Amino acid sequence: MAAIIAPDKTWFGTLQKHFSDVPVDADQGIPTEDFLAAAASTTTLFDLLGSVAFTPVKNDMNGNVKKIRDRYNASPSNSGTLQSLCKNELASKSHTATEGLLWLIRGLDFTAQALRHDLTSNAGLLGTEPKPKAELADSFRSAYKGTLAPHHGFMVKPIFSAAMSATPYRKDFYSKLAGSQVSSEKLTSEVERWVSALEERIAILKTFLASKEAKW
Repeated sequence: MAAIIAPDKTWFGTLQKHFSDVPVDADQGIPTEDFLAAAASTTTLFDLLGSVAFTPVKNDMNGNVKKIRDRYNASPSNSGTLQSLCKNELASKSHTATEGLLWLIRGLDFTAQALRHDLTSNAGLLGTEPKPKAELADSFRSAYKGTLAPHHGFMVKPIFSAAMSATPYRKDFYSKLAGSQVSSEKLTSEVERWVSALEERIAILKTFLASKEAKW
């Protein structure tokens, strides 16, 4: 269900946890609970896209959040950070949560790259611009090709491709991201802040997941 946004608020204000509030320690450790709360909150973004075609995308992300959370609940003392959770799970000869994190990061990377593509392609344009330089569907298709598509089989790709085709017009999406009293400038600033924070944490976790200690 899409979040209810007050006239003077944005979607980012409805989040249980903002990615900028997910700390990163000196050793690049990322707290499991904080990150999962932020990731779970992100799935409501797909509700704003306004099509049931995005349900598989949302369900996939929620399913991976659950795999990681289940592992955390089973062994909280060894799972304070996502990195320690994966290392301890792999040491037990299991990789359900670690694989879940890999796919969760791919899904979040897809989301971040779609919005980054939009911000870059339409730099200087208001979210309500009726004729942007690039439509939202273009940004989502580009992000899908660079993140999830290389890892999807021939049965899954059509499902996600259908979601990309169901992406709303950019101006309609941006109108759903904020209440009527929020300026376009403020909304763009909040999108940039959220995407930047997500990108930073994705980069850290992609580096970890590509390392030998995260392999199974």
